[in-house]
Amino acid sequence: MTKPLNALQQAKSLLLDPYSLNESSLSKTLSEIFTHKVDYADLYFQHTRSESWGLEEGIVKSGSFNISQGVGVRAITGDKTAFAYSDDISAKALMNAASTVKAIARQGAGKAKVSDTFAEPHQLYAPINPLGSVDTKEKVALLERVNELARAYDPAVVQVMGGLSAEYDVVMVAGSDGRLQADVRPLVRLSITVIAERHGRREVGSAGGGGRFGLNYFTEELLQQYVHKAVNEALTNLQAQKAPAGEMTIVLGSGWPGILLHEAVGHGLEGDFNRKGSSVFSGRIGERVASKGVTVIDDGTIADRRGSLNVDDEGNPTQRTVLIEDGILRGYMQDSLNARLMKMPVTGNGRRESYAYLPMPRMTNTFMLNGDKAPEEIIASVKKGIYAANFSGGQVDITSGNFVFSASEAYMIENGKITYPIKGATLIGNGPDAMNKVSMIGNDLALDSGVGTCGKEGQGVPVGVGMPTIRLDGLTVGGTQ
Repeated sequence: MTKPLNALQQAKSLLLDPYSLNESSLSKTLSEIFTHKVDYADLYFQHTRSESWGLEEGIVKSGSFNISQGVGVRAITGDKTAFAYSDDISAKALMNAASTVKAIARQGAGKAKVSDTFAEPHQLYAPINPLGSVDTKEKVALLERVNELARAYDPAVVQVMGGLSAEYDVVMVAGSDGRLQADVRPLVRLSITVIAERHGRREVGSAGGGGRFGLNYFTEELLQQYVHKAVNEALTNLQAQKAPAGEMTIVLGSGWPGILLHEAVGHGLEGDFNRKGSSVFSGRIGERVASKGVTVIDDGTIADRRGSLNVDDEGNPTQRTVLIEDGILRGYMQDSLNARLMKMPVTGNGRRESYAYLPMPRMTNTFMLNGDKAPEEIIASVKKGIYAANFSGGQVDITSGNFVFSASEAYMIENGKITYPIKGATLIGNGPDAMNKVSMIGNDLALDSGVGTCGKEGQGVPVGVGMPTIRLDGLTVGGTQ
């Protein structure tokens, strides 16, 4: 079996060689920008192949394939940024973009030289093309198997929808500081949605997963796990009663409920919001912002995870960053621009949706570390409250920290026991306030199954979330009764 080319070799073969470009061409482009005085400039090349398949009404109804590529050219001086992009990768297009962005700069002179001797990136996942990891028949058969398993699980299942996607993303960053970094980013995802109906009532359940590997990750055993979770959620909701409203104790389950942490706290710890003073966490490093025992980490270095990257979209290696330690705010997530302006270390969190967008500070895999309580002990401690096992979505106001989240699977807790399922529970609160209401932290930390996509300023990027089971005292619930 032929060994795949490393990331830089693949990037050069796709992004430079077909257009007769090389390191000298990149240096020449950056030097054109530096005929004016700029602090930094870079070129971001990208080649992406993606495909998706959709199951509906018992058959695979849709399939799509897409190729996109291009280059983004950026120049920075002070806190000002100029940016141009093109889907034409050629020496002429590069020079035109360079001439456009250098207009931001002061008159002066500088020089730039690109080399591939910069810091070695991580090797967190194999540099493979997942689109070819299984053949087309197997992709269709996988979705058909999902349909078969779900319908056989319970006669109440009346509709099964599934989506299978794979992406081969090759990026290369050439910077005026000499960096030439590349990353080959495989990404696959399987999503399942089922509708169950009983006595004229319909409810939905969903599940799925993925990460940075091939499609052969989705084994029969894993399909059965996903189907069980999706169908069980739909069947549970068929029995659900209306959620109560008011202030009460909330227990969040481990894993995907970490999306609340991501939204309510994570975005407020991104460097750009804090540099501009628009985050509720601005200027609070060293202060207590959460209960004792709460430690929040952003870690882009976990092997094969959806939110992980060997290097970020500025060519900086990702890292494990402690954001909150034992309740004390320790730092922010930074890209190069905001780190320099705030005089703080770069954390490898510069991310962009594609070559057509500017990078900005974004989360990778964000989660809370374990405490010392068993999940059963946490449940047993609650006289009356809600156990939220899964969420369908939410939103947060970065400036105030206020958030709203909808639980897709939730239960009442009465006298220390989970009793009956409820529907329509909406959690309403304030990020820092909620983190100060954490009274118990479980020892069952889990990351999500690999389905998260984060939106910010119109850009979407894959992320991971996670947490152990936690107890929150006195959160507002907007119910249905």
